[in-house]
Amino acid sequence: RLITHPLRELTTATRKLAAGDLGHQVSVRSRDELGELATQFNHMSADLDHAVQLRRQMTADIAHDLRTPLTVISGYLESLRDQVLKPTPERFATLYNETQILQGLVDDLHTLSLADAGELPLVRRPTAPAEILAHVAEAYGHAAEQAGIRLLTQISDELPMVSVDYERMSRALGNLVSNALRYTPVGGDIRLIADVDQSQLRMRVADTGRGISAEHLSNIFERFYRADAARQQQTGGSGLGLAIVRSIVEAHGGQVSVESIIGQGTTFTVSLPLASV
Repeated sequence: RLITHPLRELTTATRKLAAGDLGHQVSVRSRDELGELATQFNHMSADLDHAVQLRRQMTADIAHDLRTPLTVISGYLESLRDQVLKPTPERFATLYNETQILQGLVDDLHTLSLADAGELPLVRRPTAPAEILAHVAEAYGHAAEQAGIRLLTQISDELPMVSVDYERMSRALGNLVSNALRYTPVGGDIRLIADVDQSQLRMRVADTGRGISAEHLSNIFERFYRADAARQQQTGGSGLGLAIVRSIVEAHGGQVSVESIIGQGTTFTVSLPLASV
């Protein structure tokens, strides 16, 4: 009975799980093999439930991010059709900008779907890290200046060339700078840093923004994850930028990590093994 009862409970729980009762837990009554099996079942059940909740939230977030520009486009087109508004270059520019937002979201989702399937195409070529950072600094220099933020580069001498997809790696670093611009106050700094640490090439984006609390750091690279949903809506962004950074970096055989101190700033580090450069 000491053996059959836990097994019956696990069998019943497995059937419930198969029927869609995700998150169902069983009692852990011992520390032997049956207890370990029950513990692992509970972990699996909780993970499945969490994954389904994330999928539902992601679906809702995608719908929201699509609905907003579509509402603007629909409203303008209806008013133009009914001649409530006159067609002007400014209104056509607004419509075009909204379609670009939609296109960007679709492109981001496509990039992530390719990465999930392990099919993200990379056109690698030997590239100097300084070339990537200079390109990103130039691309975001005007936005930083307009925001009253100093965008600085700090590059160690004689860094090795990197075998990367220049466009995709530039986009990854650009996403990190774009994220930093949203959360760095006027008068703050964003530094683009490249150096070598033991067997890795590191490219970092360090800001003097408000920082990210520890409870959010483990989820910061998840799709549509918002550490501050209200502020995210104010500052823009689809919630996919950091997920794309991770996908691009991992496709290159590297890793991306984050460190943050509330009130002092955040540093994202892209690490690439020197064996692959």
